[in-house]
Amino acid sequence: MTSLAVAPNLALDELVNRRRRAGQSLIHLGFGESGLPVPGFLTDRLLAGASRNAYGQVGGEPDGREAAAGYFTRRGIAAGPEQIVLAPGSKPILLALLAAIPGPVVLPQPCWVTYPPQARLFGKQIISVPVPAESGGVPDPDLLAAALRRGPVRPGSMVLTMPDNPTGTYPSAETVRRLAEIAESTGMTIISDEIYRDIVHDPHDSVTSPARFVPDRTVVTSGLSKNLALGGWRIGFARFPATAAGAALRTDVLAIASEIWSTLAGPMQEVARYVLDEPADVVAHLRASTRLHATVAAAAHRIVTDAGAGCRPPTGGFYVYPDFEPVRAALAGRGVHDSEGLQRHLIDRCGVAVLGGHHFGDDAGALRFRAATSMLYGDTDDERWLAMRSPDPVALPHIARQLDGLRDAFDALVGRSVVTAGQVT
Repeated sequence: MTSLAVAPNLALDELVNRRRRAGQSLIHLGFGESGLPVPGFLTDRLLAGASRNAYGQVGGEPDGREAAAGYFTRRGIAAGPEQIVLAPGSKPILLALLAAIPGPVVLPQPCWVTYPPQARLFGKQIISVPVPAESGGVPDPDLLAAALRRGPVRPGSMVLTMPDNPTGTYPSAETVRRLAEIAESTGMTIISDEIYRDIVHDPHDSVTSPARFVPDRTVVTSGLSKNLALGGWRIGFARFPATAAGAALRTDVLAIASEIWSTLAGPMQEVARYVLDEPADVVAHLRASTRLHATVAAAAHRIVTDAGAGCRPPTGGFYVYPDFEPVRAALAGRGVHDSEGLQRHLIDRCGVAVLGGHHFGDDAGALRFRAATSMLYGDTDDERWLAMRSPDPVALPHIARQLDGLRDAFDALVGRSVVTAGQVT
């Protein structure tokens, strides 16, 4: 416990807010906020649920669980309400799962900043396996198989994230199938974090869940923080396998929940019920927001690659994860030799806040970071609504200014101009 600290994404957000209050001009790409306003139909549901003030069932009320089961079933993940748990965000569900499933945990490298600290809270051994070259969010199947052959310890669980935070990509169905086979053969439970599932940039594509291949071995977690930008409302949900083992795991998670969060707040249960039934206004809002995420992430990808970085093209979520290894010599001339130094140089000298790859368990000596492009949509709800409704959001003056600022900052980083405290000179 003494080695724990405030999560780096939250700590960076607080730092940015302090510096902005002190007058520093910053482009903030360091926090995984969806960056969208709350539509009126959701505030209406929140108000409609205000009278739900009694303590509810630990796993969620029947109407919300029924809606969540339908949500999963429509995505090819068969579920009934008895397999569902609702919670105040997906993060506590993930914590409870790691507490309830014995044995070491396999994590992709890099991975979301919360997985390793949660595992360490319970003294778990972490088996970190690099992600494939083409996508993040999952261990490379070949490297995972090799790691399991080397080690005498059998892992109890494996966490997958699809689409991924931090890389903004998702794996092929074949990669997921191979990982499912490994889990089946070794007895691992798969925890599939699919909170970005509804933010797939190609409208003709979709994420392939491991539950398609090993439904009896997969717990799928999700929430409304990313697809509907309701991070502050804290609504999460999960689907457990329809087996005796799955029911036992759900019972264990509910026991943990009963001692920690008791139940999802009543008004949020009303919101969850409405959203997960997926009426037309929700579907249209998701479609518009995904177009915005895809367009701005693609623009940011062009900027970092034009500056000389290697970077997987973003295919889901709202992140890019550039690697400035190709321009290491130029960065070394500015005293930047690793991801921590790169993060510090960008915020101190270039006015851009990002989260260095070392926070995601990546090689600390690498020159990689995560940029959350969803932070570029505007400073007010009016600007964000305009971005969502525009056929060409990157041409809007307030977004174009931010993208121009990014381009100048990364040009300066690699030696094409000079930037000091967010101002180009």
